[in-house]
Amino acid sequence: MPPPAVRPVARRGVAGEAADRIRDAILAGELAAGTALKEVELASVLGVSRGSVREGLVVLESEGLVVSEWHRGTWVRELTPDDVDELYTLRTALDVLAMRTAAAKGSGFGPIDEVVRAMEHARTDTERVALDMEFHDAVYAATGHRRLQEAWRAIRCQVHLFLLARVADDPTYQELVVPEHAGLAAVLRAGDPGAAGCAAEEHLRGSSVKLVEKR
Repeated sequence: MPPPAVRPVARRGVAGEAADRIRDAILAGELAAGTALKEVELASVLGVSRGSVREGLVVLESEGLVVSEWHRGTWVRELTPDDVDELYTLRTALDVLAMRTAAAKGSGFGPIDEVVRAMEHARTDTERVALDMEFHDAVYAATGHRRLQEAWRAIRCQVHLFLLARVADDPTYQELVVPEHAGLAAVLRAGDPGAAGCAAEEHLRGSSVKLVEKR
């Protein structure tokens, strides 16, 4: 028998699944920024206990997807100008390092090319944003740098929110997403770390400017 201090797995598993379902709905745009997240309603829809929903929301709060305040409840995070600035500066630092490291390593680019091809067939901006995130997942994976990948995962969900807000009512995203990411893939294959870092910085600068202009 496990020692008494070990918690049962089943409850945590249900809470984790609740977090997954709510996260999916947020990142699919089904739960918009600012939407109130009520435990009773979510428990009914998901078919789980309020406790499981509560634990799931704690997970999502740690990921930066939701905000919870005493007496005010929990809601989907709305990005403030300060959020945008902090995410942009932190992500830029990480992405520049990731692109430089992946270019220097010079391998593992197959999954990156596959995502670019998938982008060509995406039908909605929600699909494009999900593939945009997969592209950068693949870049980080190509670095082989474990701690860098962990740092990326720590902000990944908030970056996904950032992108969803950035592309709303912006037709240029649909037009540019494939050529921009194909360009990043080409820079990686060229094997020049300096050029790869510059390409990452330029890629993110345009995204940040567009989001700031909308606010």
